[in-house]
Amino acid sequence: QWVYNILEKKAEADRIIHENPDPCNGFVLVPDFKWNQNQLDDLYLIALIHRREVKSLRDLTAEHLPLLRNILQEGKEAIAKRFGVPGSQLRIYLHYQPSYYHLHVHFTALGYDAPGSSVERAHLLADVIDNLAMDSMYYQKRALTFTLRADELLFKKFQEAGRV
Repeated sequence: QWVYNILEKKAEADRIIHENPDPCNGFVLVPDFKWNQNQLDDLYLIALIHRREVKSLRDLTAEHLPLLRNILQEGKEAIAKRFGVPGSQLRIYLHYQPSYYHLHVHFTALGYDAPGSSVERAHLLADVIDNLAMDSMYYQKRALTFTLRADELLFKKFQEAGRV
């Protein structure tokens, strides 16, 4: 609901850094709660897409390339304009598994070791775009490795199924 409240401007409308209002290929860029916005060393923003049916990396196909390219280009431009941080100094990625199932993209300062920015969970947006351009069904076919904490429900489900 938090995501929908932002998208519908019922909450945090004053925190929006950039918005592309297109219902199909648009998104809202907002600071993440982990970032206090007082310094750029730990810069952290989230792009939330307007489309509600795209839940995670697994849902993406070549149909979503215009959306993903908008996020990459417009997100970098908005951050450079507002905070003076060039795109070359950003890490732009998606999580798999995500912490919530509404497609969102993370923008962090390159030098910031943000939670979940390691290779086991983070998939660089530029790589996602390239993979989908090569094969529209890439993320429906590919095995995706991810880490889980021992206290996570999904880990317990894997244990019960004898998969761990």
